[in-house]
Amino acid sequence: MKLAFVGKGGSGKTTMASLFARRAAALGHPVMAIDADINQHLAAALGLDAEAAAMGPVLGERLGDIKEHLRGSNPLIPTAELMLKTTPPGPGSRLLTVGESNPVFDALFTEHEGIRFAATGGFVDDDLGVSCYHSKVGAVELLLNHLVDGADEFVVVDMVAGAEAFASGMFTRFDHTFLVCEPTLRSVGVYKQYLGYAEDYDVRISVIGNKIDDADDVAFLRGHVGDALLGWCSRSKYVKAAERGSVGPVADLEPENLAVVDAARERAVAAGKDWAKFTRQAHEFHRKAALAWGNDRAGVDLADQIVPDFVLGEHLLRAQTV
Repeated sequence: MKLAFVGKGGSGKTTMASLFARRAAALGHPVMAIDADINQHLAAALGLDAEAAAMGPVLGERLGDIKEHLRGSNPLIPTAELMLKTTPPGPGSRLLTVGESNPVFDALFTEHEGIRFAATGGFVDDDLGVSCYHSKVGAVELLLNHLVDGADEFVVVDMVAGAEAFASGMFTRFDHTFLVCEPTLRSVGVYKQYLGYAEDYDVRISVIGNKIDDADDVAFLRGHVGDALLGWCSRSKYVKAAERGSVGPVADLEPENLAVVDAARERAVAAGKDWAKFTRQAHEFHRKAALAWGNDRAGVDLADQIVPDFVLGEHLLRAQTV
């Protein structure tokens, strides 16, 4: 399952993403976690050495290598320069799996307590004034477009805050989106923005309330988000300790809060995967990107890279092994 954790800055989305990933890994699920937020805090939340992670290789700096690997022998993509962040796979493209070994994963992902972790990388001095953060996030979008994951595997992406996720079609790359929401007007306002932008794309959104103090907080959230409210987490001594650098076993999270994390996993699995929709939307946004700017830059019609009947899914992996 490909899962996004989103919300207003400071809502606790990074914390919830890390708890979800660590809980799933502790239960034996294959887990991949990617920090796609401009504020790179997921490594520390997972219990990694934040300074070491910041000094390591990051996805945003290796976009060319990622493109070169993914295009494989696809005859519609003769060079990596003709790949956009939206480019979908086709015959000859290299498809990815969560647990495999390949040059991209081996170079850019770190293994930690059963979780494969990578980060896009934050802004550096050379980016200021001349670069858009979404160019870095494009590496994640490409990986998701080529990743064949199973229902018992979890790819957890900590997304940019607020409605910035809608600056590209990446918001459609997920089987389920969890919006972490505080009991405030600003936080529920972000939820309503998401709902408005996503309503035409059949995006599955569940709300997880966070920093809940009492029944009035729950009532406030329920009044604004209704049945989208999956559950809520109270203020947590476990989380406070983790934010101070003491990341204990995830099973030590308060039982009522751990139950919400488990409910999120169960909600995602129950909703299932829709590879036909995933592929259809990948094609739609690639056409949009090609028409908007890609074709002018490339000098060719990049929409010709789309193979309509090449539907991503586990059947393609089975065909490769025959």
